[in-house]
Amino acid sequence: MATDRCFVCEKHAQGDAAEGGVLYQDDLVYAGHLHTMGGPPVYRGYLMVETKRHVAGLGDLLDDEAAAVGRLVNRAARALKDCAGSDHVFAFVYGTGVPHLHVHLAPCYPDTPREFWGPRIREWPDAPTVDPVSMRQLVADLRPCI
Repeated sequence: MATDRCFVCEKHAQGDAAEGGVLYQDDLVYAGHLHTMGGPPVYRGYLMVETKRHVAGLGDLLDDEAAAVGRLVNRAARALKDCAGSDHVFAFVYGTGVPHLHVHLAPCYPDTPREFWGPRIREWPDAPTVDPVSMRQLVADLRPCI
């Protein structure tokens, strides 16, 4: 059965009650940590930058949204490097799964094995992870860095 529900929009509506809390938001964009979705811990520092407006993907953004996404992606990547110990930050936009623009930002830590760089980062078996409690603390630690 089809539904009009959107996980991303529902998360935005939760505000700071969302898992991990809100890293940053304004009228156009939102940033937060990848959720566990009730499952096991997730890769530490894996952030999502999203538009507030329901929009399918890149190329569909209004110019002010595109500028806001770009600024927030840059600030979040800088925060991961300056405040979370990342050497590099990978960025991905898949555009599948949820029809709502979300840019994935995945930190590459100094000890990340090369075979897990890029889209395979979450496959690293010894990766640093966060549960909902440590995720909320990490988001709180990153917030002043944005």
